[in-house]
Amino acid sequence: MQSSSGSACVRPPRSLSARMQGALVNRVGRISLLLAITLASILVHGYHMGTDDAAIYAPGIEKAADPSLFPFGSEFFMHHAGLSLFPRLVASITWLTGLPIEWSMLLWFAFAQFLLLWSAYELAGQCFRSERARWAGVGLLAALLSVPVAGTALIIADSYLTARSLSTPLVLMAVACFLAKRTRSACLWLLCAFLVHPQMAIYGAGFGLMLAFQPPSREPVGVVGAAPVLPSWLILPIFIQEHLQPAQGAYREVLASRAYFLVTTWHWWEWVGALAPLIILAVWAKLSLPATLPAFSRLARTLIGLGLISTLAAFLLASNIDFSYLLRLQPMRSFHLIYVVFFLLLGGVLGEYLLRSHVWRWILCFSALSGGMFVLDVATYPASPHIERPGVRYQGEWLSSFLWIRDHTPKDAVFALDPDYLSKSGVALHGFRAIAERSALADQEKDSGAASVFPELAERWKQQSAAQSDWAHVSEARLRDLHAQYGVSWVLLENPAALGGVVCPYRNGGLRVCRIVDEQGQFLGRASIARGIGYNLRGRTMLPSIVNR
Repeated sequence: MQSSSGSACVRPPRSLSARMQGALVNRVGRISLLLAITLASILVHGYHMGTDDAAIYAPGIEKAADPSLFPFGSEFFMHHAGLSLFPRLVASITWLTGLPIEWSMLLWFAFAQFLLLWSAYELAGQCFRSERARWAGVGLLAALLSVPVAGTALIIADSYLTARSLSTPLVLMAVACFLAKRTRSACLWLLCAFLVHPQMAIYGAGFGLMLAFQPPSREPVGVVGAAPVLPSWLILPIFIQEHLQPAQGAYREVLASRAYFLVTTWHWWEWVGALAPLIILAVWAKLSLPATLPAFSRLARTLIGLGLISTLAAFLLASNIDFSYLLRLQPMRSFHLIYVVFFLLLGGVLGEYLLRSHVWRWILCFSALSGGMFVLDVATYPASPHIERPGVRYQGEWLSSFLWIRDHTPKDAVFALDPDYLSKSGVALHGFRAIAERSALADQEKDSGAASVFPELAERWKQQSAAQSDWAHVSEARLRDLHAQYGVSWVLLENPAALGGVVCPYRNGGLRVCRIVDEQGQFLGRASIARGIGYNLRGRTMLPSIVNR
């Protein structure tokens, strides 16, 4: 009797098929929730095509999809593209399916967002005991993707597609594997990240080195403990083959436009943004929170060391003008990885000790944060929709003009326009090349950024941007000089005054899209006129096919 009653209380072992079915249900549920959070994060933070840093990345992707684009000036974005498989990876969807490149970029952006949250969940699983804490970490990271990273001019995750969109989750997955002591898998993830964004992958490799050499004690990793990473910073100058000397000529002007390269010029609040996460991580490492796993403290200590050694390297580069050409290494960009992991850990701690099982706290917390981020994006991009889906039609003069140029001018057209156009109201940092898909002379903002990383472009950037200076008062003679020197055949003009030597088939408010003609009224340049636009070359007005909006 006793034996039978005791055996009746024993739960029969689950069959292998039952366990596999349960694991499958859990996995499907996890993926479904991650997809839902991904969709919510895109709805909150938005999606923007060809804006900010994507003004450099998008043309590289577009040229990978259609090599006939950008016959002039491609060096300002192809120097970046040539270091990575990223442009060809994104363009592969267009090659395989025939989808427009805008759809390929949107699909990769959504996939990258999902991969980021998935890798965040995997990392949280190494650090927290409860599912509640893990999902709280993922949720907080998803809600705060638009937070700026100290004074680095980066944010946690861009609302547009760049190589960082994909390299960040790859590096994060490598971090999770390093913590789990799966070194081979970590190296494989880092290799994938390196093929997408070499610079950001180096920070992940630095993390792995520091973790490997971390002392067994629970003391925070200091500069001495981070010493194994120092050789990587010393080897980098050899690879880039730079001599130690002050910046000269045009490159001095380029560096002056990138003040965030010099940490000595950072504002106090930017230093608060750099030091506060390190201090909080140090407190967590000391407290040994009971809801966390041992990897939590190891991760916190390693991130502290990474932050300290990167700060030391940044001050070293800023200490002497002979290091000017090395400032482009930007060691403080390692704080991007620190921020991503910090907010993931912060969310887990909040979920475990503050939000707990109170549903109303979860709703209040994430609604407030998401609402703030939504308002921030709308205020940042007032001239474009919150989600710029493929085929979107803009309302503003500038972006509408860019689209008209894309649809009605030949692919080999070379444009000149105000080099400061990115700062104009209604542009919202949307790159001309990215939206119009046409060649253009160098601008002041983004092309100087390319020159800051590749000094050999500096002189070319200065000459081209200077050739377009005082654009509001451009003359007919200057337009012909631009054609003779750079092959410019089209211009985007703001000046409403009459100007000879051009034919303007499109006008939108104060903007005009015009083609340069010679004294006999013949079109200049190799480019053939786009179909569907007729011209009457008699007289100087030459506007029979004006498009007004």
